Amino acid sequence: MQGFSNTAAGVMATTIDDMVEGFEFIDDWEERIRYLIELGRELEPLPDDARTDANKVQGCASQVWLETRVGDGADPVLAFRGDSDAHLVRGLVAVMIALYSGRPASQILATDAGALMERIGLREHLTPQRSNGLRSMVERIKREAAAASGA
Repeated sequence: MQGFSNTAAGVMATTIDDMVEGFEFIDDWEERIRYLIELGRELEPLPDDARTDANKVQGCASQVWLETRVGDGADPVLAFRGDSDAHLVRGLVAVMIALYSGRPASQILATDAGALMERIGLREHLTPQRSNGLRSMVERIKREAAAASGA
């Protein structure tokens, strides 16, 4: 997949397993929010030329952009990079990129982001608007994985 560096392709310094461990270690909700914001700071900034209407995720109260690269093959690997104009949402983008980027389309389609959000204790603390935006982001990722795999 050309065009993304390893970090931009979603191969973040912090893996999804590291993130889950970090969230499970933190009991206080406010500390979890700070950790989520810190994860967002790890994202490589999205270049201005990637902040297009085509990359904008519809259904998010904040502005969210998600750029996708698709590999070759019967079960192509997808790489994502993204950004948001809101710190907390940028952290959610980082979590979704860590969860989905660099994985084959079939694995993306089989991965339940809701279960992850429940496990790390974010689901019950997100506002309805943020939950809807997160759902829109996951739906977009899964749509792109389905299109890439021909499903």
